[in-house]
Amino acid sequence: MNLISEDRATTERNRPLRALAAGSVGNFIEWYEFAVYGYVATVVAERFFTPAGGSAAEGLVRTYASFGLAFFFRPLGAALFGRLADRLGRRPVLILVVALMTGATALIGLLPTYAQAGALAPWLLTLLRAVQGLSAGGEFGGAVAMLTEFAPPGRRGLYGAWQSFTVALGLLGGAGVAVGLSTFLTVGQFSDWGWRLPFLLALPLGALALWLRMGLDETPEFQEREVRSVRVPAGAVALAAGRVMGWSAAGYTFLVVLPSYLQTALHTGFREALLATVLANLGFAAAILPAGLLSDRVGRRPVMLTGAGLVVVLALPLFHLLQDEGVSSGAKGAALCGAGAVVGLLAGPGPAMLAEMFPARARCTGLGLAYALSNAVFSGCAGLIITEAVRRTGNLDVPGYYAAATCAVSVLALVRPSPGKAG
Repeated sequence: MNLISEDRATTERNRPLRALAAGSVGNFIEWYEFAVYGYVATVVAERFFTPAGGSAAEGLVRTYASFGLAFFFRPLGAALFGRLADRLGRRPVLILVVALMTGATALIGLLPTYAQAGALAPWLLTLLRAVQGLSAGGEFGGAVAMLTEFAPPGRRGLYGAWQSFTVALGLLGGAGVAVGLSTFLTVGQFSDWGWRLPFLLALPLGALALWLRMGLDETPEFQEREVRSVRVPAGAVALAAGRVMGWSAAGYTFLVVLPSYLQTALHTGFREALLATVLANLGFAAAILPAGLLSDRVGRRPVMLTGAGLVVVLALPLFHLLQDEGVSSGAKGAALCGAGAVVGLLAGPGPAMLAEMFPARARCTGLGLAYALSNAVFSGCAGLIITEAVRRTGNLDVPGYYAAATCAVSVLALVRPSPGKAG
């Protein structure tokens, strides 16, 4: 009997760790793919969106339009899969969405190009991006609910931060694969077929995620919830979206859009642009878990207010520094690393803050919608807005204005008190 009791106690202690792994691996796949798409955007533009005679800039704008379209399917996925997760459970929905994400990502690596399939090629790519958007919309709400509901007392900030940390790992993984391929392949090889390999790598990653999630229990908080459904208040969703607006916009500006900006606006080489983004993502990754842990001690909003305020103050000086040819590469790299760390102050406490704004029986729907809406407008459109605005105005400060303005709105939303939880 003692051995049985000890085994049960060990199992109970390991449940949060298993949830941590199962919840995190899906986020890694999702953001690895989105990072890869952003990092190889110039190649995708050439292969799918630039017919003979079309300009590279126009192709890049179309590529980012497809990129943004996937984000606009996220709110639909958040509403659909969030509702299912709040009614049926976190586990079955998380299994379904990671299967959809894996399949769509791998199929992108097998698509015919414009030269092979004509106008059908960009439509097929856009269709798969839409499927990815739907699955990603359900992934965030379910994963954050799982991580925070399995978290030990007083550790929601740290456990929720793992969602953001695996985002950073996914971004770094995507950048690392792109840098590695561009290093070992010639420009022609990478453009012809090498760009497909990062998307095909989603297959083994997805198999691992499915294995972890199929062996997971349902969260205790879901099992103890009231069975009746509750309407998610629009005001709470709007306030939550405002609080993470700066996180979405500044994160994508500094961590994903930056390679294309450096190449098209500042005429930086492909490898150098990717390496600069790796530095920003390293700073981002290094700050996330400490920020989540700190939020367990001092509160979510003070940490996030610090991050948003720093972006407002430092975004324009950062881009002025990047444009200054007299500044050393080391100084620019350090600045990018610091910029990533500032975004980490937003991303670390963000998941737990969102989870705590909604009750368990509406949590996946509420936090998923808030995050998806913010990402659809301010992340998915970041590349399109920045690229088109720089092209039309010639103003190289556009990314700095964009990040600073959205973070200013987040500051206003963060200083407002949270409404009482619905129902």
